[in-house]
Amino acid sequence: MSYLTKTAVVLSMLIASGCAGTQSTTKDSMKEVRLITLEPGHFHAALVQKSMYADVDSTVHVYAPEGNELQSHMNLINQYNTDSTKPTNWNEVVYIGPDFFQKMLDEKAGNVVVLAGNNLKKTSYIDESINAGFNVLADKPMAIDITGFEVLKNTFKTAADKDLLLYDIMTERNEITSMLQKEFSLIPEVFGTLEKGTPENPGITEESTHFFYKQVSGNVLTRPSWFFDVKQQGEGIVDVGTHLVDLVQWVGFPEQIIDYTKDIQLTSAKRWSTDLTLNQFNAITKLNGFPDFLQNNIVQDSLLQVYANGEINYKLKDVNAKVVIKWLFQAPEGTGDTHYSIMRGTKANLIIRQGAEEQFKPELYIEPVNGKDNAYTEALSSKLKEVQSKYPGVELLETDKGWQVSIPASYKVGHEAHFGQVMEHFLDYMKNGNMPEWEIPNMIAKYYTTTAALELAKKE
Repeated sequence: MSYLTKTAVVLSMLIASGCAGTQSTTKDSMKEVRLITLEPGHFHAALVQKSMYADVDSTVHVYAPEGNELQSHMNLINQYNTDSTKPTNWNEVVYIGPDFFQKMLDEKAGNVVVLAGNNLKKTSYIDESINAGFNVLADKPMAIDITGFEVLKNTFKTAADKDLLLYDIMTERNEITSMLQKEFSLIPEVFGTLEKGTPENPGITEESTHFFYKQVSGNVLTRPSWFFDVKQQGEGIVDVGTHLVDLVQWVGFPEQIIDYTKDIQLTSAKRWSTDLTLNQFNAITKLNGFPDFLQNNIVQDSLLQVYANGEINYKLKDVNAKVVIKWLFQAPEGTGDTHYSIMRGTKANLIIRQGAEEQFKPELYIEPVNGKDNAYTEALSSKLKEVQSKYPGVELLETDKGWQVSIPASYKVGHEAHFGQVMEHFLDYMKNGNMPEWEIPNMIAKYYTTTAALELAKKE
């Protein structure tokens, strides 16, 4: 096996010998942050390296078992290193072997562990890495069941005791429509106050639809077979549901500490499967059959049931909220993952739509509850200036029900770029010790919501 990176010869030697060197002695190695990538089984592990960062060593140590997942990761790093417009300069030092995790703990070749892969082992990887003195930047979810939540909760305490940073990758906070939805919700003259709603008509609703067959960085994504085993990947409620619950907290209760022991009340939850044919499974994984560990999920001899869909209804600080997660096989031509969100205010609803009318691009709408009377229109026009001071170029386009927020293309950087933005926040928190005090309790609250909801859904 060969990895076609700019350091191919070095990597080939390392792979052949089954060992890697320790820290680089280059000038870069003296920088404050040194990244470690642990068992990269998901393309998100590579996306945090789509950009270079000041104060981050260009040498990244990778610890993983041999296999296609590592190959895919290295292919993406090579693609970024050889990009014709903005090439990166990563030097990947790879250790391959069955003892890769213990080797990482022993060598201590970096101080930040990046985790994006099989979620069955992720919580224990996080816990052991923190206990060993590493900071951790983890892709969602950091826990996929209530047992993992209890471990994670204790890990946050250990991280605090050791003065280490434990953070998850919440890319959707950097999506411009979500940012502007939050911005307008903070203007009482425009939004009013958040409606408490009912379970049937919540104050906040977050929905997302994803597709198993998709493209990443211009190429069709090959997913590992374990991605379709909810024991390893996690069900939809605890996987993508993490992003949606995070958005409910972030837009609905900005900069407020959420205490999961008293601020969250689950109302109901449900789960259902997406059924894949053998041909569909093979197209996504590039395999020629279902592996043995999926046999218990096969129905009608040839359909694979994947419990990737779910719905959570709950109260957060007395506000009714709902999140809905859906996974389908493949998006229609010209479309992709979609997001729908509504915040119901006493004066206006703030709605993100991403349907055919929006050409499947997320757009934000302001729709006043009592119609577009002169007083509301004047108030909105006046307050728009405050938004424009933070987001120059944002304008309003009148619609039948209200206004569409016109957003300059420069703000629409795309999902892949959001990983770099999250990394920048993480690095700022590491350097300056300025992570907001609400982040940790709200991460704990988020994973309580998803894992407790899964337990409820399995009972209903």
